[in-house]
Amino acid sequence: MLFPTVDFAIFFAAVLAVSWAVPSFSLRWKVFILGASYFFYGYWDWRFVFLIICSTLVNWVLARQVERTAGRRRTAIVVADVVFNLSVLGFFKYYGFFVTSLTNALHPLGVSASMPLLQVLLPVGISFFTFQGMSYVIDVHRGTVKPSRLLDFAVYLAFFPHVVAGPIVRASEFIPQMRRTSYQRRIDSSRALFLIVNGLFKKMVIATFLATNIVDPVFEAPGTHSSLEILVAVYAYAVQIYADFSGYTDIAIGCALLLGIRFPDNFNAPYTATSLQDFWRRWHMTLSRWLRDYLYIPLGGSRGSRIFTSRNLMLTMLLGGLWHGAAWTFVIWGAIHGAGLCIERLVRSWRGAATAERRRVPRAISAVLSRVVTFNVVCLAWLFFRSDSLATAWQLLTRMVTARGPAPLVTNAVLAVIALAIAAQFVPSDALSRVQSAFSRLAPALQGAGVAASLVLIGALGPDGVAPFIYFRF
Repeated sequence: MLFPTVDFAIFFAAVLAVSWAVPSFSLRWKVFILGASYFFYGYWDWRFVFLIICSTLVNWVLARQVERTAGRRRTAIVVADVVFNLSVLGFFKYYGFFVTSLTNALHPLGVSASMPLLQVLLPVGISFFTFQGMSYVIDVHRGTVKPSRLLDFAVYLAFFPHVVAGPIVRASEFIPQMRRTSYQRRIDSSRALFLIVNGLFKKMVIATFLATNIVDPVFEAPGTHSSLEILVAVYAYAVQIYADFSGYTDIAIGCALLLGIRFPDNFNAPYTATSLQDFWRRWHMTLSRWLRDYLYIPLGGSRGSRIFTSRNLMLTMLLGGLWHGAAWTFVIWGAIHGAGLCIERLVRSWRGAATAERRRVPRAISAVLSRVVTFNVVCLAWLFFRSDSLATAWQLLTRMVTARGPAPLVTNAVLAVIALAIAAQFVPSDALSRVQSAFSRLAPALQGAGVAASLVLIGALGPDGVAPFIYFRF
């Protein structure tokens, strides 16, 4: 759940105070940030703190061992680290899923599984910090990162802006920033505040409005809604999950900036993509690069035959889908993207010999058609991603083409929010940069007034209750 208003205000004020009061990345700063991060993470459940501490110690020790050894033993340590991280992730996140799936598969054969079905509490953000810990040890093995001090690594793994929902920041991007002197450190507070307000607007106004007014009612009771309501709800969810996740990312990047840490960008107008490959270069970019560098390329990447490459793409996307959650709906979501990527590669190879003169469709029209097809394939996949079961997804798909009737949830306000949110992604990025630059040139008093006015507006437009960020459960 989100922080209550008072607690969050106190915590955020403390972050601001430290960011402006502490002159450098000193030992005192690191200890404070680590303590604040553990407090932030333990707010959900204090027992989770012991898990992230254990993960920190194991990954740090194994990384040091990798640096000190060579040959097969070095590789064996990396394998042990991968097994450790995947075992932790598998137990807490997938134990119930695998036991239930095994029981259901064996039941028709007259065999009963003997594994007990335990009620395992899912630690928040476990998918993110296990991936970061694992990539750290792998990077040490590859020689792209040197083993760091324990305190530096602990801060990296638990850093509160990204520990619960990303972005997935690599050690090579984070740890060197803690070694800068006070003279090299610059707090870009105006950009940070701009991002935080922008993220709050996305989450509290756009995402929550669509969730409350159409997405949640339709997906929770698809049997009571018409085809038009279901279709619009699917498009609304595409906007909701983007506004929700990119909104969190904006807030995370902004909070990190207030502490002098720069995160990599995680979104770049994903719904302007002209292909699924282009989509994954724009959506959750830190995860896309992680899957590419630590899964797709080690599997063989595109080195080899067309069938070999397609296998690697499918495995990467299937595992990427399963990473999001322990449900077959996420596997189907990954399969849709994997199959789409394979088909795109096949089509590109067929068109490889074509020249501009042989094009039957003008380039501009082709780009529009490509965007429309890509967006609808992505939305089809989102339908499975949002559904709580395959039965619900099938019911939604069936009723989307058969359930005629009134559509009271499809209001002008809902359609306007969807259309404007998608249209906003086609605004040139330099236009937003100019707005941000103009804000940064304002006097501090005017900046403060602008932020205050924006927060009042967000509070007025947003609903009374705010749902948790979607990616908190991953």
